[in-house]
Amino acid sequence: MSDPRIVHVDDCPDIRVLVQIALEMVAGLPLVQFESGDQVVRLADTIEADLFLLDVMMPGLSGPQAFRLLRAMPKFASTPAIFLTAKATERELKDLNGPGVLGTITKPFDALQLGQQVRKLWEASLLGRVA
Repeated sequence: MSDPRIVHVDDCPDIRVLVQIALEMVAGLPLVQFESGDQVVRLADTIEADLFLLDVMMPGLSGPQAFRLLRAMPKFASTPAIFLTAKATERELKDLNGPGVLGTITKPFDALQLGQQVRKLWEASLLGRVA
């Protein structure tokens, strides 16, 4: 199975650096990053993505709002997402489930395990085990 081209969106520069190290350097996954939901939606025409990795809470468009707008675009109609969130209650996590959502990874996350978590969710979706 080939690795997904990942678009990561997070307003926190420290998290972006951590995710870049975890996914590109440790896991060898291709990654492009944006600092806001507004930015990724505005620049959507320039993006090639197989998977979105989106922070839930951001100024402007939240991760779920940006994902809905991206999925409304024909080129991303079937592109899935994984959400990163500090919200960890069962109800809050349940609210993040929906069409195209492969899963949620809670913050703080283990940077050494992040690539493995993303790959596992991605591969499960390719095998049809995730709706």
